[in-house]
Amino acid sequence: MNTNKELWDKLAKTHYKSEFYDVKGFLEGKQTLDPIEVDELPDLEGKSLLHLMCHFGMDTLSLARMGATVTGIDFSSEAIDLATSLAKTADIEAKFVCSNVYDVRKVLKETFDFVFTSAGVLTWLPDLEAWAKVIADSLNPGGTFYIREFHPYSYIFDDEDTEGLQVKYPYFQGKEPQMFEAEGSYADRDAKTGMMKTYEWNHPMSRIINSLIEAGLRIEFFHEFNVTTYQALPFMIERDDGRYVIPGNSDKVPLMFSIMATKD
Repeated sequence: MNTNKELWDKLAKTHYKSEFYDVKGFLEGKQTLDPIEVDELPDLEGKSLLHLMCHFGMDTLSLARMGATVTGIDFSSEAIDLATSLAKTADIEAKFVCSNVYDVRKVLKETFDFVFTSAGVLTWLPDLEAWAKVIADSLNPGGTFYIREFHPYSYIFDDEDTEGLQVKYPYFQGKEPQMFEAEGSYADRDAKTGMMKTYEWNHPMSRIINSLIEAGLRIEFFHEFNVTTYQALPFMIERDDGRYVIPGNSDKVPLMFSIMATKD
């Protein structure tokens, strides 16, 4: 949707400057991938890798530092411009292409050993079956897909209620998006972005997993986690390791998940 693209064109610049993303730290050598990803990813040395919905490319370039030959895709032209500039500044070889995720096979002729995507991407996609087909069509035979993402169950709770877990949003959402309007960003809540609309979809785990299976991928593992990377709900607390948890309910609510799948 054009509304979502306009949002991410605006947020790309805000995020690039934010303390949350810490571009300065990255340029000094900081690994920006989540610890779960670092732990679960296989050896990427010499592997060709496609990063779908790569934002301004910091994680893509971290994957390059792990030895992969990387290509990043994002529908925001502002994000791709920043990613290209960041790669040059960091002196890391990478290719960045501006494209809607559904049009990837129209703009890329090559296929890859690895397709990677990470947190906060699925909520922007109306059609998971088409997304999964892009992944399968982008992989070489024997290639691997990996995702670490926020758990759809965690999206059902009222994110303005400061008292506790109150169900507000659907888990089994249909084809119609939910519309939200807010100012700022998860990376900088005080950013003067003006009021911005977004259109989002919450896909249940069954749809996520089955879309990959139906595209011809074999699930190698599915993991769930009771921690997350930011204060998604106002009463979450930050642990010493920088992870956020729900106090008193950390054993009750899944907050993130990961999947690895392969193409035969």
